[in-house]
Amino acid sequence: MINIETFVFNPFQENTYLLYDHTGECIIVDAGCKQQAERDKLTAYMEEHGFRPVKLVNTHCHVDHIMGVAYLARKFGLPFLIHPAEKSLLPHSMKQADFFGLSLEPPPEPQGFLNEGDVLGFGESELEVIHIPGHSPGSILLHCPGQKFLISGDVLFRESIGRTDLPGGDYESLVGGIREKLLPLDPATRVYPGHGPSTTIGDEKTRNPFLR
Repeated sequence: MINIETFVFNPFQENTYLLYDHTGECIIVDAGCKQQAERDKLTAYMEEHGFRPVKLVNTHCHVDHIMGVAYLARKFGLPFLIHPAEKSLLPHSMKQADFFGLSLEPPPEPQGFLNEGDVLGFGESELEVIHIPGHSPGSILLHCPGQKFLISGDVLFRESIGRTDLPGGDYESLVGGIREKLLPLDPATRVYPGHGPSTTIGDEKTRNPFLR
């Protein structure tokens, strides 16, 4: 069974997720911990529970989602995994940091890529990779059908969707991808977004004004 711990980090109030199972292995999804206090909080939680981080996974590479990637990759020797279409966005993330007056240590080169239909494994657990461009070219989601949950990044929020006015954004691709790949999922599927509270696929079918 996969367990999910949520940490809200950095000035953008970004959701960083720690996923772990009974083996003690864990993955960190969208490491947004910028301040040392945030990084200490995440690492202390893992150490307290005896977790062994094995992978850094990013749903996409906008600045608010990669603020802790370089630090954690260096500290734990973790591979950095993204969709191949996100690699070209990494330089833009550095420019985003400059725009907001933020310092950002450049993330490492990706050590692996996640594409539509791939299976991401850790411990004795597996997650299916879904690719939905539109918020960014390589936005991915991590789906666990057995436990009915979805890590959605900035593709789908409670009663909203990701913005599409950033480089590589496309409204039609985003909404079309959500309708084609997410709305057919079990309505009870719990959605854990990149910002804000969780929701369900069923709630978004009926309440999300962008999907009616």
